[in-house]
Amino acid sequence: MSNTKQIIESAYDNRELLKEEATQAAVREVMEKLDKGEYRVAEPNADGTWTVHEWIKKAVLLFFPISQMETIEVGPFEFHDKIPLKKEYAAQGVRVVPHAIARYGAFLEKGVVMMPSYVNIGAWVGSGTMVDTWATVGSCAQIGRNVHLSGGVGIGGVLEPPQATPTIIEDDCFIGSRCIVVEGVHIEKEAVLGANVVLTQSTRIIDVTGPEPVTYKGRVPARSVVIPGTYTKSFPAGDYQVACALIIGKRKESTDKKVSLNSTLREFNVAV
Repeated sequence: MSNTKQIIESAYDNRELLKEEATQAAVREVMEKLDKGEYRVAEPNADGTWTVHEWIKKAVLLFFPISQMETIEVGPFEFHDKIPLKKEYAAQGVRVVPHAIARYGAFLEKGVVMMPSYVNIGAWVGSGTMVDTWATVGSCAQIGRNVHLSGGVGIGGVLEPPQATPTIIEDDCFIGSRCIVVEGVHIEKEAVLGANVVLTQSTRIIDVTGPEPVTYKGRVPARSVVIPGTYTKSFPAGDYQVACALIIGKRKESTDKKVSLNSTLREFNVAV
């Protein structure tokens, strides 16, 4: 791996090296391993932090210039793109409902269910996760195990710069309908986002459960129950309401996550 990493790093700094067969072979090797789940763009550490493998993201970026536009025919459907579609779902134990699409270089663990949805290159999706109807998982996004991405959810991709952390949804999270999570925002384990929550790196995430508000940015703490909200901000033209997200409670720990989730949704009256 060290030799492959060195080749990728050198080619990223000097694109002339992409003309060499050895460089192209190294890029394709990384993409193959990403597609099979042998490599990940980012992975969790034992202490709860995440490590981003910049050189793997660089390989994804280098895969585009060495790939050629091709016509892809799938039954009566036709596509024209540089990146092939993912294949052999049955062997991988993944359920894919028409018209779900995953791109080559994305990895889906056994037990993933894709309703008509989209998973982009470099993404990693854990077992037991449902990518529901018209949900999208952006490039290099990391989706944990037993996650539910509800209908119309948009998980943003983060390819550049290579050192940037991708959008991360950890295990056992529930992401409600039409939520948007982008710009490398990190949703920690067992969190619940109610419908229409929008999170960017600049979005205020305000915990209102205590006597004083506590504000986060770019991260939703584990087991938080989150709904859309607003706060008042002054502008030259007057005071206006600006969108934010409100943490209104904590999801209780339970060995049965599904029971816990249903209880949480009822207790906090969260729209999903």
